[in-house]
Amino acid sequence: MPNITEFHNLKEELPKDVQLIAVSKTKPVEDILAIYNEGQRSFGENRVAELVEKSKELPEDIQWHFIGKLQTKKTKEIVLQVALIHSVDSYKLLKEINKQATKINKKVSVLLQFHIAQEDSKSGFDKKEFRTEELIRLNSELKFVKIEGVMGMATFTPDQKVVKSEFEKLKSIFNQLKTECFKKDDDFKTISMGMSGDYKLAINCGSTMVRIGSTIFGVR
Repeated sequence: MPNITEFHNLKEELPKDVQLIAVSKTKPVEDILAIYNEGQRSFGENRVAELVEKSKELPEDIQWHFIGKLQTKKTKEIVLQVALIHSVDSYKLLKEINKQATKINKKVSVLLQFHIAQEDSKSGFDKKEFRTEELIRLNSELKFVKIEGVMGMATFTPDQKVVKSEFEKLKSIFNQLKTECFKKDDDFKTISMGMSGDYKLAINCGSTMVRIGSTIFGVR
């Protein structure tokens, strides 16, 4: 069962301008409902099938956030359900989300995921190869996609200097995109970084959205 006391302590601790995403992946609907009944509405899942099934059993006002790697072939299923897709890591995926969202006449909010960690296993755009000119062109064409910010995952390491530098890198990327691509877009304001082990550092580095699971739901 989730730790209700830890959940409330966390809510009280977070700054008002930082949104909490309760990462409920692998957890049963009963656990999610327990946190829902304490006032939480935003939950994060990393598997399409699991999110879809849970959404059928849980209250309709839950805002589902997809935080896992999204395959283009799964996009059709997910656009119906989500409030925000955190893990858009290619222009191909952006185009597919737009294609599927167009079919249902729904504007889908997304974050651009950047690879900031030392670990190759983590996904995301490579900043060295990223071209803002291409993003500007594509963004003007994607009528059913709303790019609202960036997401990144730091290296899994106890070295806080490494983690801090990676969070600062993502904040720098956000600032650059805001200046070059989204200067007049008030909705481009989200920096999704920080999990149970490093969310305090992430907030100090500019995070506006933290994805926390084990602190709330216990170790998987």
